[in-house]
Amino acid sequence: MTSVNDLLDILILEQLSENLFQGASETVGSPNVFGGQVLAQAINAAHRTITNKRVLHSMHAYFLEAGNLKLPINYQVNIMRDGGSFSVRRVTASQNGTVIFILSASFHKEEKGYEHQIKMGSNIIQPEDLMSWSDILEQYGSMLPQKTRTFLEIPRPVEFKPTEIANPLDRKDLPPYSDIWFKLKGDTSNLDLATKQQILTYISDYNILSVAIQPHAAKAHWGNLQTASLDHSMWYFREFELDDWMLFSLESPSSSNARGFARGNIFTRNGELIASVAQEGLMRPIIK
Repeated sequence: MTSVNDLLDILILEQLSENLFQGASETVGSPNVFGGQVLAQAINAAHRTITNKRVLHSMHAYFLEAGNLKLPINYQVNIMRDGGSFSVRRVTASQNGTVIFILSASFHKEEKGYEHQIKMGSNIIQPEDLMSWSDILEQYGSMLPQKTRTFLEIPRPVEFKPTEIANPLDRKDLPPYSDIWFKLKGDTSNLDLATKQQILTYISDYNILSVAIQPHAAKAHWGNLQTASLDHSMWYFREFELDDWMLFSLESPSSSNARGFARGNIFTRNGELIASVAQEGLMRPIIK
C-alpha cells in the first residue's frame, strides 16, 4: 500500500449479508494480520449498520488470536441497542470458524454541550524539521539491524516522523514518552467523518506499544521479546481533516507481569485534541 486509496481498498469491506461483512489483509511487516487493520475493518462493519447518522465516539476491543494474512476475515455485527441518543454494536471477527477478535462500538447523536481539552505539549519539533521513516531507511539503511530495515522497507500509506530517533545500536533505557507526527499519502479530500475515523483507528495501532518497551531498552528489543496487542480502546472527540500532519503523543504509565500498558492523545497540528487511545500488549522476554 502506498496511498490512502490503497488503504481504503482494504478497510472498506465486502457485504455478504445484512450484518455480515468480509475483508482481506495486507502485511505491514509482521507475519500476522496488523491489529490496526482489524480494528478499522470492524468499525467499518459496525458503521455500515448505523442508519440514523450517529457518530462513533468510543470503541473497546480484544485481540484473541493472531490473524492469518492469507485468509479472509468475516465480521459479524450484532445490533445491541438503538436508544434515544446512543447506538451500540458488537462485532465478532473470525477466520475458518475461529473467533480472532471482538469489538464493541458506541455511536452518539450530534449534541451540543460543554467543551474543554488538555493542551498539546509545548516546544514540539515541527515535522518539516524531522526525518521520516523513509528518510531513515534511505540514509542509514545499511547500518540498521536487518529486522528494522526489513520493517521500514514495507510500503505504507502513512508517513511517520518521530520527534526523537533512538539509536538501535546504543542499548540504553529511555523515558516512557514519545511524540510522533504522521500524515496520509495521497488525496484525503472528500472523506466523510466515519471514513476518517476508520483511518485514524488504523494508524492508532502503530508505535503505541513501542513506548512501553523504551524504559527497558538496555535489555529489551523487538528481537528478544514476544509481543502482541491484547486490547485496544479509543475515544473520538471532534471532527478533523487528514490533509496535514497530526501528532500522536504517547506515554507508558506501567509495565508488569509480561504486559506493557500505553496510552496516547492524537492532536491536529494546531493543537486540537481529536482522539485518545489506550492499549495493553504482551511483552514476554524470550528465554534462550
